[in-house]
Amino acid sequence: MEQSSKWMILIASTWIQAFTGTNFDFSSYSSELKSVLGISQVQLNYLSMASDFGKAFGWCSGVSLMYFPLWVVLFIAAFMGLVGYGFQWLLIQRIIILPYFLVFLLCVLAGCSICWFNTVCYVLCIKNFPANRPFALSLSISFNGASAALYNLIANAINSRDDTLYLLLNALVPLVTSVAALPILRKPHSQTLHADSVHREYLNFRCLTILAVFTGLYLLILNSVSYSAQTARILLAGALFLLVLPVIAPGVICTEEWSQLFHPNNYMSLEDNDTDDLGMHKEMVWREASSMNIWTENSHGSKEKESWTSSFLLRDRLLLLGEEHSANLLIHRLDFWLYYLAYFCGGTLVLVYSNNLGQISESLGYRSEIRFLVALYSACSFFGRLLSAAPDFLRDKMYYARTSWLAFALIPTPLAFFLLVLSGSKAALSIATALVGLSSGFVFSAAVSITSELFGPNSAGVNHNILITNIPLGSLLYGLLAALVYEANLGKPNQVLVLDGSKVCMGRNCYIQTFIWWGCISLFGVASSFLLFLRTKAAYDSHERNQN
Repeated sequence: MEQSSKWMILIASTWIQAFTGTNFDFSSYSSELKSVLGISQVQLNYLSMASDFGKAFGWCSGVSLMYFPLWVVLFIAAFMGLVGYGFQWLLIQRIIILPYFLVFLLCVLAGCSICWFNTVCYVLCIKNFPANRPFALSLSISFNGASAALYNLIANAINSRDDTLYLLLNALVPLVTSVAALPILRKPHSQTLHADSVHREYLNFRCLTILAVFTGLYLLILNSVSYSAQTARILLAGALFLLVLPVIAPGVICTEEWSQLFHPNNYMSLEDNDTDDLGMHKEMVWREASSMNIWTENSHGSKEKESWTSSFLLRDRLLLLGEEHSANLLIHRLDFWLYYLAYFCGGTLVLVYSNNLGQISESLGYRSEIRFLVALYSACSFFGRLLSAAPDFLRDKMYYARTSWLAFALIPTPLAFFLLVLSGSKAALSIATALVGLSSGFVFSAAVSITSELFGPNSAGVNHNILITNIPLGSLLYGLLAALVYEANLGKPNQVLVLDGSKVCMGRNCYIQTFIWWGCISLFGVASSFLLFLRTKAAYDSHERNQN
């Protein structure tokens, strides 16, 4: 049952994503970690950065997949998380004593585990759904945004007053999920494709996406209300049921195997078909590129020299989607660096905001709302990731390059930061958190498809991990900026409060300068993504004409 097994693999990847987004709940226990270690806000920022720094080694997971089975890489990720988060939990429970530097290394290890889990899921989606890759990636990655909301439910079901419980859950839950998914992931992926299977897949993705929307709404609504531990257990059971429910949907795919028995000629080799299409596509793009170059040479031979703007938009731009890029070729592409800057000034910046959400809420006087805000960010990130499939669902009605959607998705980020500059109310904080959650969710999910389209699907495992090396860099710079502004305001006596033995900055001034800087930086990200769109528009338009 090859066709049904690949749907089971997709569902298993959603489970992995749903329970391994452990970086989202850092804000839930960061204050306790700061108190136990007796460190400053700047030092706490370095720990937050350390978790993101682990993503700098994410490319190792792509390389490991060349030499080890996928399930082995999955368990390496699980054991890295077990050690990284497990020892931090022992520290925060005062069972063991660790120096700051060792805690830093544990955070790096924990961050690395997240990246390895993500790579496993990306590869599963790309290999099993080559014709509907964006749908599979969007659906799988979207559940990573639901992690904080799910962990919040689990924590409330066990002990709602213990924030350190998140660390223990971060250590154990991904390992349990990996064990549960192992029998499914060891099945071989599908090698054949029925003539109308692409349409069948499309219909199944629509059903699974609708179910995912209900799951997201369930988590969002439930995390916005207060409830007892007993009620939380019932609600958690409901959430787990919704995660398991998609197992029923792929059952109809089994009919394709029966159809194959009676109509074997309707089946064709996917690899042969893709090779022919790619060859024809390359030839078409080469002809278009040749005619464009001839036109450019003739026009410029009779007119004045081309402007700097035209030169920038045309020089060495991509003309073919899906062409494989080695790491060496990738870093010599201007399009890659525009893409890198857009991600660096957009998605990475929002990730730093989420890491600082606990301290931001605390300084504005909403410490009791931290769990709600973390769950709100998580749920909105979930919906943002689902929305990243919109370009594919709307393709028949209107078509725009995926890079244009990326540019539009980054616009809410500066709006959110400037809103926080204007107001420090609970409503403003909630709206801003929801906006950046939607924006970052879309970017994180769409980025995998964009990397695959621009620089090749077979190289995506390594190339996407090269892209996200901007995360530790941004985490260091943006987080350090926030921490320095925070520490500077601790010198003002009327803005200092002592909680659990550590100094806490209170008032809007603790972060208002940070929000101004972050807002301006995110505008630069919007500009970079718009330039990327202009440079890649021709390649996307050519690909769309070829598809039609």
